[in-house]
Amino acid sequence: MPVTQHAPPPIPLPKDDKPSSMPPHSPSYSTTTKVVDTKLIVSDQPPRDSLPPSTRPVPSSEPSQPSQSTSRSSPEIEQPSPDTEAELSEDDIIDMETFDQILELDDSEDDREFSKGMVWAYFSQADETFKDLDAALQESELGKLSDLGHFLKGSSAALGVRRVQAACEKIQHYGHLRDEDNDKALSQNEALALIRKTLVEVKKDYAVADKWLRKFYDPKEENDS
Repeated sequence: MPVTQHAPPPIPLPKDDKPSSMPPHSPSYSTTTKVVDTKLIVSDQPPRDSLPPSTRPVPSSEPSQPSQSTSRSSPEIEQPSPDTEAELSEDDIIDMETFDQILELDDSEDDREFSKGMVWAYFSQADETFKDLDAALQESELGKLSDLGHFLKGSSAALGVRRVQAACEKIQHYGHLRDEDNDKALSQNEALALIRKTLVEVKKDYAVADKWLRKFYDPKEENDS
């Protein structure tokens, strides 16, 4: 009788020899660039749009011009002579009713820091405006001359610097080719001639007011000068 052969039983694997596990699918690697949360980035410089209006660059509507020296000489303001000051009373120089209203904003007569700050800011504005007026007159820019006259008229009126206010109002009208004192129209050459003459006079009036105001806030300044 033939002997039936049986297949040998499977050899059990050792318990420690586990088959290596492979992930069912190969890992997919994204080719996209990692996006950084910009909210976490803090810039040392503020965004352009967050700057206050006074410090934002103002785009120029005029075509670019060749660069020239940016430094400008100080306006030639003639210092008042003693005779000129003697001819003017305090009310001629300063509208005291207006100036007193500015002084009322101070905490006390011993503390004039608020009104003094306004006056010193006016000095800076006036100096810059005179430079701009000289430059605009050199280029015969009547529109700009009118605008600058209007600007300095307003700041002078706020402090009661009445003679500067009146002269700047004339420059404003001359820039519009108008002589309001004589109620007549002006040619361009007539307007420029009147502005040139008025600009000389207003600088003298400003120098008198400047000296009066500085003496008001610091009486020792006149003695030291």
